[in-house]
Amino acid sequence: MAKYRDSLPQLGGDWFLTDGGIETTLVFHKGVELPEFASFPLLDSDAGRQLLRDCYRPYLELARKHGVGIILETATWRASRDWAQKLGYSSVDLERLNLTAVEEIATFRAEYEGDGFPVVISGQIGPRGDAYSPDRLLGIEEAVRYHAAQIGVFRDTEVDLVTSLTLTHVEEAIGITRAASAAGLPAVISFTVETNGRLPSGQPLGEAIEAVERDGSESPAYYMINCAHPSHFENALEPGARWLERIRGLRANASALSHAELDESTELDEGDPAELGRQHRELRNVLKNVNVLGGCCGTDHRHVDAIFQACTSS
Repeated sequence: MAKYRDSLPQLGGDWFLTDGGIETTLVFHKGVELPEFASFPLLDSDAGRQLLRDCYRPYLELARKHGVGIILETATWRASRDWAQKLGYSSVDLERLNLTAVEEIATFRAEYEGDGFPVVISGQIGPRGDAYSPDRLLGIEEAVRYHAAQIGVFRDTEVDLVTSLTLTHVEEAIGITRAASAAGLPAVISFTVETNGRLPSGQPLGEAIEAVERDGSESPAYYMINCAHPSHFENALEPGARWLERIRGLRANASALSHAELDESTELDEGDPAELGRQHRELRNVLKNVNVLGGCCGTDHRHVDAIFQACTSS
């Protein structure tokens, strides 16, 4: 069963890596078609599972090289009811594939974990709607009901925590936190922001984090920012604000393009890994508790390596 659920090692402050833009790697580097930008259908075949393993392994090797822990996300960002229905999967199929995703990561833990090298398993969940152009904002109780199904599947597995990436509005974040708490799972809330540093809902990032913190349910283990370039949110960080202390992870995009521009792009904008690393080092002057480093759209292990080396250089 879960190994770190009661004591997440990344909360101790040591460095942890996580993966980068798995979906963009699959599409642009490996030529894989991903309907609805969903990677979970790959779990349904031997060939697909091997593709995913090939994407994960460079990050594990990178963590091993640097002697740090790693948080591996299951390939389940869109493995929830509405997205599954669009792709023709039944609820039975969906549960099976979520379980398969955990089994795949657990295999890596058995292979790689050693003294001083924890492999934390995160059950990844995504928003009910489109993270780039949300067409519907959920209420809190609606979000609880929707996400409780996927979180419930993770509850009785080796998953140590659930991480919700690219969240667009605070009500869904609160709903996910409540659903995870009810299932006995720590939750990580990761918001995405537009080029103005605000959530797609229009709410400032700091206000969103403070709203989740004020909710009566158990607070998230920590917060992250993902699917945005550092230039999009650096000016939204208020030096000295207490909510900054709750941000522990960054998974930035390689590209400075907006969500709308990325959505229309037919070519991968990989940016400059070295420059992205320098930008992360500057962010840590304000985000002093960040110790979980990964990437999002357009990034791969090269970017994560550059980010880690920049952040840890003296």
